[in-house]
Amino acid sequence: MSQKQWIAGINAVSAAIEHDADNVREVLIEAGAKNPRLAEIESNARRFGIDVRRVNQQALAGVVGNLRHQGVVARYAAAKTWSEDDLQGLVEAAEGRALVLLLDGVQDPHNLGACLRSAAAAGATAVVIPKDKSVQVNATVRKTSAGAADSVPVVPVTNLARTMRDLQQLGVWLYGLAGEADASLYSIDLRGNVGLVLGGEGDGLRRLTRENCDQLVKIPMPGGDADGGVESLNVSVATGVTLFEAVRQRQ
Repeated sequence: MSQKQWIAGINAVSAAIEHDADNVREVLIEAGAKNPRLAEIESNARRFGIDVRRVNQQALAGVVGNLRHQGVVARYAAAKTWSEDDLQGLVEAAEGRALVLLLDGVQDPHNLGACLRSAAAAGATAVVIPKDKSVQVNATVRKTSAGAADSVPVVPVTNLARTMRDLQQLGVWLYGLAGEADASLYSIDLRGNVGLVLGGEGDGLRRLTRENCDQLVKIPMPGGDADGGVESLNVSVATGVTLFEAVRQRQ
Protein backbone atom coordinates (compact mmCIF):
# COMPACT_ATOMS: atom_id res chain seq x y z
CA MET A 1 0.00 0.00 0.00
CA SER A 2 1.26 3.48 -0.79
CA GLN A 3 2.28 5.67 2.11
CA LYS A 4 0.00 8.71 2.25
CA GLN A 5 1.39 12.07 3.30
CA TRP A 6 0.62 15.75 3.09
CA ILE A 7 2.73 18.05 0.98
CA ALA A 8 2.55 21.81 1.35
CA GLY A 9 3.43 24.92 -0.60
CA ILE A 10 2.69 26.24 -4.07
CA ASN A 11 5.74 24.78 -5.84
CA ALA A 12 5.53 21.37 -4.16
CA VAL A 13 1.82 20.91 -4.87
CA SER A 14 2.13 22.24 -8.43
CA ALA A 15 4.96 19.82 -9.18
CA ALA A 16 3.09 16.86 -7.71
CA ILE A 17 0.08 17.61 -9.91
CA GLU A 18 2.25 18.12 -12.98
CA HIS A 19 4.52 15.08 -12.55
CA ASP A 20 2.41 12.57 -10.63
CA ALA A 21 -1.25 13.57 -10.71
CA ASP A 22 -2.41 9.96 -10.30
CA ASN A 23 -1.06 9.96 -6.76
CA VAL A 24 -2.50 13.30 -5.65
CA ARG A 25 -5.63 12.35 -3.77
CA GLU A 26 -6.96 15.74 -2.68
CA VAL A 27 -6.01 19.41 -2.72
CA LEU A 28 -6.96 21.85 0.04
CA ILE A 29 -6.84 25.58 -0.79
CA GLU A 30 -7.30 28.45 1.62
CA ALA A 31 -10.74 30.00 1.21
CA GLY A 32 -10.63 33.62 0.12
CA ALA A 33 -6.97 33.54 -0.94
CA LYS A 34 -6.31 35.81 -3.94
CA ASN A 35 -2.98 34.43 -5.20
CA PRO A 36 -3.45 33.67 -8.91
CA ARG A 37 -1.14 30.67 -8.62
CA LEU A 38 -3.64 29.06 -6.25
CA ALA A 39 -6.33 29.48 -8.87
CA GLU A 40 -4.00 27.86 -11.40
CA ILE A 41 -3.39 24.93 -9.05
CA GLU A 42 -7.12 24.50 -8.57
CA SER A 43 -7.73 24.56 -12.31
CA ASN A 44 -4.97 22.01 -13.02
CA ALA A 45 -6.15 19.74 -10.22
CA ARG A 46 -9.72 19.74 -11.49
CA ARG A 47 -8.47 19.07 -15.01
CA PHE A 48 -6.87 15.85 -13.72
CA GLY A 49 -9.99 14.91 -11.79
CA ILE A 50 -8.46 15.64 -8.38
CA ASP A 51 -10.83 16.66 -5.60
CA VAL A 52 -10.35 20.29 -4.49
CA ARG A 53 -11.74 21.78 -1.29
CA ARG A 54 -11.68 25.36 -0.04
CA VAL A 55 -10.98 25.42 3.69
CA ASN A 56 -10.02 28.01 6.29
CA GLN A 57 -6.46 28.72 7.34
CA GLN A 58 -6.89 26.88 10.63
CA ALA A 59 -7.77 23.70 8.78
CA LEU A 60 -4.60 23.95 6.67
CA ALA A 61 -2.48 24.56 9.75
CA GLY A 62 -4.10 21.57 11.42
CA VAL A 63 -2.94 19.35 8.57
CA VAL A 64 0.69 20.48 8.22
CA GLY A 65 1.44 22.07 11.60
CA ASN A 66 4.16 24.71 11.51
CA LEU A 67 5.16 24.02 7.90
CA ARG A 68 4.60 27.14 5.76
CA HIS A 69 1.84 26.13 3.37
CA GLN A 70 1.30 29.30 1.26
CA GLY A 71 -2.42 28.58 1.17
CA VAL A 72 -2.34 25.10 -0.35
CA VAL A 73 -1.69 21.51 0.73
CA ALA A 74 -2.27 18.18 -0.97
CA ARG A 75 -2.82 14.65 0.26
CA TYR A 76 -0.32 12.60 -1.66
CA ALA A 77 0.25 8.88 -2.07
CA ALA A 78 3.83 8.46 -3.17
CA ALA A 79 3.47 5.21 -5.10
CA LYS A 80 6.69 5.53 -7.09
CA THR A 81 9.68 4.45 -5.09
CA TRP A 82 13.17 3.66 -6.33
CA SER A 83 15.44 0.90 -5.11
CA GLU A 84 19.03 -0.20 -5.57
CA ASP A 85 17.83 -2.60 -8.27
CA ASP A 86 16.79 0.40 -10.40
CA LEU A 87 20.23 1.99 -10.48
CA GLN A 88 21.62 -0.21 -13.23
CA GLY A 89 18.76 0.66 -15.56
CA LEU A 90 19.05 4.36 -14.78
CA VAL A 91 22.80 4.36 -15.46
CA GLU A 92 22.49 2.35 -18.66
CA ALA A 93 19.71 4.61 -19.95
CA ALA A 94 22.09 7.58 -19.59
CA GLU A 95 24.26 6.03 -22.34
CA GLY A 96 27.67 6.86 -20.91
CA ARG A 97 26.71 10.24 -19.44
CA ALA A 98 25.21 9.24 -16.09
CA LEU A 99 25.43 11.90 -13.39
CA VAL A 100 24.73 10.38 -9.98
CA LEU A 101 24.70 12.35 -6.73
CA LEU A 102 25.50 10.35 -3.58
CA LEU A 103 24.82 12.02 -0.23
CA ASP A 104 26.45 10.42 2.79
CA GLY A 105 24.31 11.18 5.82
CA VAL A 106 22.60 14.53 5.21
CA GLN A 107 20.47 15.13 8.32
CA ASP A 108 18.74 18.45 7.65
CA PRO A 109 15.60 18.15 5.48
CA HIS A 110 16.13 21.68 4.15
CA ASN A 111 19.61 20.71 2.97
CA LEU A 112 18.34 17.54 1.31
CA GLY A 113 15.55 19.48 -0.37
CA ALA A 114 18.02 22.04 -1.70
CA CYS A 115 20.33 19.24 -2.94
CA LEU A 116 17.42 17.62 -4.78
CA ARG A 117 16.51 20.93 -6.36
CA SER A 118 20.06 21.35 -7.69
CA ALA A 119 20.13 17.72 -8.85
CA ALA A 120 16.89 18.14 -10.80
CA ALA A 121 18.05 21.40 -12.35
CA ALA A 122 21.34 19.76 -13.39
CA GLY A 123 19.53 16.81 -14.97
CA ALA A 124 21.03 14.29 -12.56
CA THR A 125 20.39 10.63 -13.31
CA ALA A 126 19.67 9.76 -9.67
CA VAL A 127 20.29 10.82 -6.08
CA VAL A 128 21.44 8.07 -3.71
CA ILE A 129 20.90 8.40 0.05
CA PRO A 130 21.44 5.88 2.88
CA LYS A 131 18.34 4.53 4.59
CA ASP A 132 19.97 4.95 8.01
CA LYS A 133 21.52 8.04 9.59
CA SER A 134 20.09 10.25 6.88
CA VAL A 135 16.92 12.25 6.51
CA GLN A 136 14.44 10.68 4.09
CA VAL A 137 12.10 12.46 1.68
CA ASN A 138 9.38 14.01 3.85
CA ALA A 139 7.01 16.97 3.62
CA THR A 140 9.73 19.48 4.50
CA VAL A 141 12.09 18.01 1.90
CA ARG A 142 9.37 18.11 -0.74
CA LYS A 143 8.56 21.74 -0.02
CA THR A 144 12.21 22.85 0.07
CA SER A 145 12.95 21.00 -3.16
CA ALA A 146 10.24 23.00 -4.96
CA GLY A 147 8.92 19.83 -6.57
CA ALA A 148 12.31 18.30 -7.43
CA ALA A 149 11.62 15.35 -5.12
CA ASP A 150 9.05 14.24 -7.69
CA SER A 151 11.18 14.78 -10.79
CA VAL A 152 14.54 13.20 -9.94
CA PRO A 153 14.89 9.55 -8.87
CA VAL A 154 15.80 9.37 -5.17
CA VAL A 155 17.24 5.95 -4.32
CA PRO A 156 17.50 5.01 -0.63
CA VAL A 157 20.07 2.24 -0.12
CA THR A 158 20.82 -0.10 2.76
CA ASN A 159 24.60 -0.06 2.36
CA LEU A 160 26.12 3.00 0.69
CA ALA A 161 29.60 1.49 0.33
CA ARG A 162 28.19 -1.57 -1.44
CA THR A 163 26.13 0.63 -3.76
CA MET A 164 29.25 2.61 -4.59
CA ARG A 165 31.05 -0.59 -5.59
CA ASP A 166 28.06 -1.62 -7.70
CA LEU A 167 28.14 1.74 -9.50
CA GLN A 168 31.86 1.31 -10.17
CA GLN A 169 31.13 -2.06 -11.74
CA LEU A 170 28.74 -0.22 -14.07
CA GLY A 171 31.55 2.09 -15.15
CA VAL A 172 30.70 5.04 -12.93
CA TRP A 173 33.75 6.94 -11.65
CA LEU A 174 33.20 8.19 -8.09
CA TYR A 175 34.60 11.53 -6.92
CA GLY A 176 34.34 12.36 -3.21
CA LEU A 177 34.37 15.97 -2.02
CA ALA A 178 36.89 16.54 0.79
CA GLY A 179 38.47 19.82 1.85
CA GLU A 180 41.90 18.27 2.43
CA ALA A 181 42.13 16.68 -1.04
CA ASP A 182 44.99 17.70 -3.32
CA ALA A 183 43.10 17.67 -6.64
CA SER A 184 40.77 20.49 -7.58
CA LEU A 185 37.23 19.80 -8.75
CA TYR A 186 38.00 21.96 -11.79
CA SER A 187 40.94 19.81 -12.88
CA ILE A 188 39.03 16.55 -13.42
CA ASP A 189 36.95 15.24 -16.30
CA LEU A 190 33.25 15.03 -15.39
CA ARG A 191 31.88 14.28 -18.85
CA GLY A 192 31.35 10.50 -18.66
CA ASN A 193 29.61 8.25 -16.14
CA VAL A 194 30.26 10.15 -12.92
CA GLY A 195 29.15 9.85 -9.30
CA LEU A 196 29.63 12.88 -7.05
CA VAL A 197 29.88 11.92 -3.37
CA LEU A 198 29.27 14.51 -0.66
CA GLY A 199 29.17 14.11 3.11
CA GLY A 200 26.73 15.30 5.73
CA GLU A 201 26.62 18.55 7.66
CA GLY A 202 28.87 17.59 10.55
CA ASP A 203 31.63 15.11 9.76
CA GLY A 204 31.60 15.06 5.98
CA LEU A 205 32.39 11.77 4.28
CA ARG A 206 32.60 8.74 6.52
CA ARG A 207 35.77 6.63 6.41
CA LEU A 208 34.30 3.74 4.42
CA THR A 209 32.70 6.13 1.97
CA ARG A 210 36.03 7.85 1.41
CA GLU A 211 37.78 4.54 0.84
CA ASN A 212 35.30 3.56 -1.86
CA CYS A 213 35.75 6.75 -3.87
CA ASP A 214 38.02 6.54 -6.90
CA GLN A 215 39.43 9.97 -6.11
CA LEU A 216 38.96 12.75 -3.57
CA VAL A 217 38.71 16.31 -4.86
CA LYS A 218 38.11 19.72 -3.33
CA ILE A 219 36.35 22.94 -4.24
CA PRO A 220 39.09 25.59 -4.16
CA MET A 221 38.24 28.33 -1.65
CA PRO A 222 40.70 31.24 -1.81
CA GLY A 223 39.08 32.78 1.28
CA GLY A 224 39.23 29.61 3.31
CA ASP A 225 42.85 29.91 4.46
CA ALA A 226 42.67 33.42 5.83
CA ASP A 227 42.10 34.13 9.52
CA GLY A 228 38.40 33.81 10.13
CA GLY A 229 37.89 32.35 6.67
CA VAL A 230 35.26 29.81 5.74
CA GLU A 231 36.44 26.27 6.43
CA SER A 232 33.83 24.49 4.32
CA LEU A 233 30.67 25.09 2.33
CA ASN A 234 27.20 24.00 3.32
CA VAL A 235 26.48 20.62 1.72
CA SER A 236 23.68 22.01 -0.43
CA VAL A 237 25.92 24.81 -1.71
CA ALA A 238 28.76 22.37 -2.41
CA THR A 239 26.30 20.10 -4.22
CA GLY A 240 25.20 22.92 -6.48
CA VAL A 241 28.77 23.98 -7.27
CA THR A 242 29.84 20.41 -8.02
CA LEU A 243 26.84 19.42 -10.12
CA PHE A 244 27.00 22.52 -12.27
CA GLU A 245 30.71 22.10 -12.92
CA ALA A 246 29.71 18.76 -14.44
CA VAL A 247 26.95 20.52 -16.41
CA ARG A 248 29.44 23.12 -17.66
CA GLN A 249 31.84 20.46 -18.88
CA ARG A 250 29.10 18.47 -20.57
CA GLN A 251 27.97 21.45 -22.62
